[in-house]
This record gives sequence, structure tokens and C-alpha cells, in this order.
Amino acid sequence: MQTTPNLSEISINYQPRLKHSELPKISSSAESVKHLRGIWSDRINYCEEAYLLLLNRANKVLGYCLLSTGGTSGTVVDIKVIYQTALKSNAHNLILAHNHPSGNTKPSEQDIRLTKEVKEAGKLLGIVLLDHIILTEEGYFSFSDEGQL
Repeated sequence: MQTTPNLSEISINYQPRLKHSELPKISSSAESVKHLRGIWSDRINYCEEAYLLLLNRANKVLGYCLLSTGGTSGTVVDIKVIYQTALKSNAHNLILAHNHPSGNTKPSEQDIRLTKEVKEAGKLLGIVLLDHIILTEEGYFSFSDEGQL
């Protein structure tokens, strides 16, 4: 007699707190930055972190996710985790953000490469990377505003 092996159940869970009419809408990088500053940890000048804003088709914010926390000069962002989160929340658009504790808003080669890879990965799934923002305590850089997306 053949027995069934124990299997792990996979649970996908997203529980919105607000009605669609109450969700904030993003229509510019400045609005994205306003919301990001509201959720960013107090370690903006200490260590790099990466966050994801998840938006619906109308660019209303479904929620956010802390993707990673790193050291003073870098953090690892896993593209698979970005899209797991996006699919789980039924997002249609994304805004990726990370900080530079140095205060320099200029994107590194790694930042540019990550932006291209995230954008490309979303094409097959129909999930659009609207922007990648580099945040500092005093300013920000928007890939979208600079025509680099």
C-alpha cells in the first residue's frame, strides 16, 4: 500500500486594510517619496534598506514591503521576492526604492543593473516598474524622472 507523503500547504495571504476609494494615488515621484519617507526606518543615514510600493492599475497604493536591510554601502534585493510580493498582492505596478546612507543620490552601476533586471522580469507577468527611487535624508533620485527607466 502506497502512502501519501506529508506535504506542506502553501498559503498566499494579502489582507487590505482600506477600501479602494481610500487608497492613496501616486502620480509623481514626489508623491512616492512622501509616502516612502512615512514608512522608512530611522536608519536612513545608517544602513541601506530597500522597500517596494505595490500599486493597482489606477496607481493607488495597495501596500508596501521591506525587501531587505543591508550594511552601510549596500543591500541585496532579490528579484524573485519582488515578484512574489507583487503577485501575492495582485499588484499591476511597482515602485522600487532604496536609500544611500552616504547622502549621494547618484545611482551606482549595481542600481542601474537592478533597475533594468526588475523592469525586464515584470514584462512577462504584465507588472510594470514605474520607478526606482534612491532616497537620502535630504533628497532623492528618480529613474523615471531622469528618463532612465
